[in-house]
Amino acid sequence: MNTPKITFIGAGSTIFVKHILGDVFHRPALKQAQIALMDIDETRLEESRIVVQKLMDSADANGSITCYTDQKAALVDSDFVVVAFQIGGYEPCTLTDFEVCKRHGLEQTIADTLGPGGIMRALRTIPHLWKICDDMTEVCPNATMLNYVNPMAMNTWAMFEKYPHIKQVGLCHSVQGTAGELAHDLGINHMAFHLELERKDANGHYVDLYPELLQAYESGQAPKTPWNSRCENIVRYEMFKKLGYFVTESSEHFSEYTPYFIKPNRPDLIERYKVPLDEYPKRCVEQVANWHKELDEYKQADRIDIEQSNEYASTIINSIWTGDPSVIYGSVRNNGLIDNLPEGCCVEVACLVDRNGVQPTKVGKLPSHLAALMQTNINVQTLLTEAILTENKE
Repeated sequence: MNTPKITFIGAGSTIFVKHILGDVFHRPALKQAQIALMDIDETRLEESRIVVQKLMDSADANGSITCYTDQKAALVDSDFVVVAFQIGGYEPCTLTDFEVCKRHGLEQTIADTLGPGGIMRALRTIPHLWKICDDMTEVCPNATMLNYVNPMAMNTWAMFEKYPHIKQVGLCHSVQGTAGELAHDLGINHMAFHLELERKDANGHYVDLYPELLQAYESGQAPKTPWNSRCENIVRYEMFKKLGYFVTESSEHFSEYTPYFIKPNRPDLIERYKVPLDEYPKRCVEQVANWHKELDEYKQADRIDIEQSNEYASTIINSIWTGDPSVIYGSVRNNGLIDNLPEGCCVEVACLVDRNGVQPTKVGKLPSHLAALMQTNINVQTLLTEAILTENKE
């Protein structure tokens, strides 16, 4: 086959489909791709088909689109499988995660990655990811899975443990998103690594920008205007002061990953660090409202032209299909990549991508205090993975 087949599981997530496949149609080698859209919601599936067809037409792409409500049928002979779904949806499951925890005095911001909300979301999600792996083993064993489903570390780890033969990488936009935020806050245009923040000067030398970033925060020049007025991004700047390194996860996420900001009977911390409690349900309501408005516009439009996003999916697909190399950041199994984190856990590292697939690069030893903080999160991921593999509630 001289054109790739790209199957999208959870294609009712039309906004996400628009970004991922819009990126695909920007790439000359992928303009004839066969697109298989799969979702259990026929109405949302048809909405996505309308949008994807207009994206193809606008980009002069001439591949095919097929729609499925049967997962295995959609996966037959796939080369790439993009996964983006939420088991149980915003209602009732996300609301339940927040409401039950709140009754017990546990406050959350996003609740999809760690803590009680993340744990319950993993227990709902992993069995279905395993089902996808089952189907891929049967009908497209050589396909590469691009997984966008949270909780990323626990989902990825559980799939690696039970289905080590499935080629997969977990993807998030936090690394490249943070690079953009810091560039905005500092006025820079180069980011090497989050262990190193550098600018290339006129002589070709790299200059450490961390001192400048710290000074900008302490003088009140950073963070600058946030994309969301409820999320002022103070938490991770405050942690940067303490750790000496800037984290890639958002402040709302990171406030849940550490024990310092959300505490019982400490509203002063919430106010001081501007922690946006119950943020994710608010976003869900806003996204649904915005989507209905956008959908009406898309249905009436003759064309849908979008700029390339910063998601990695199309980059990975293009590199594997054409051999044109790229570097992305992906969540993979720690097979000797980071020396002072547990072997086999899920880590996010730079990966080379070409015809040989996604090839993680070795980091070595992290600064000890960063590894220690990460270990507190890995402890939860370890127990969850063991629990679901052994089906042991205890």
